[in-house]
Amino acid sequence: MTAGPTLLLAEDEPLMRERLLEMLPAVWPEARVVLVAENGNDAWDGFLALEPSVAILDIRMPGLSGLEVAARIGGRAHVVFVTAYDQHAVEAFDAGAVDYLLKPVQAERLLRAVERLRTRLASRPVDMAGIVRQLQAALPMPRPAPVKWLKAVVGRQIRLIDVDDVLFFQSDTKYTRVVLRDGEALVRMPLKDLLGGLDADRFWQVHRSTVVNVAAIVAAERLDAERLQLLLRGSTEKPVVSRAFTHLFRV
Repeated sequence: MTAGPTLLLAEDEPLMRERLLEMLPAVWPEARVVLVAENGNDAWDGFLALEPSVAILDIRMPGLSGLEVAARIGGRAHVVFVTAYDQHAVEAFDAGAVDYLLKPVQAERLLRAVERLRTRLASRPVDMAGIVRQLQAALPMPRPAPVKWLKAVVGRQIRLIDVDDVLFFQSDTKYTRVVLRDGEALVRMPLKDLLGGLDADRFWQVHRSTVVNVAAIVAAERLDAERLQLLLRGSTEKPVVSRAFTHLFRV
């Protein structure tokens, strides 16, 4: 017997989240919700851990937005957006050939989205990166400026660190290890929370537990069929690139 599709549901509004969880079994009984997230950071972290085949993402969420999570997912899952934008703004979704659910979500509309997903599951997911760029240009989604400075613990000191000086970040339970050319420090914040404040063009997540400064990368070398390791300027450590992120280094 073939296992049914696995779903990630990310929605920060409790009533909307509960409504979707009630409606989904009725319109898609073979699907299994493997993760329910209340913010974009948990959605992305959960996606890396579980790799569901479908992600239903609210556009506006605390932390990473639904668009940002979709861009990071790329072509690894089928995506449906949940949005409160009016019909005029929804034209942007239609132009991007991406499915969406307009709040308040109605059962009939959810059923149509599920029918499309059933058809699409037989093919590879569309890479969302290009579509997300179109949507970000069309929709009013202001984002705070990227973090420039971090307060980090170094021995008995609290040190101010310019993010440009960071070679890579690495998850360390409830903290984040910050590796620099001249040493390392600890930030009192989980990596998944820190990630939303970094410039995604300058800092690439290469592993569930590692984010690297692109400017520090000298080369990527293959470890095996599914993994790479990175050579960095100013560090003898070689962060590993997991299978989910090797696409960043394809030529």
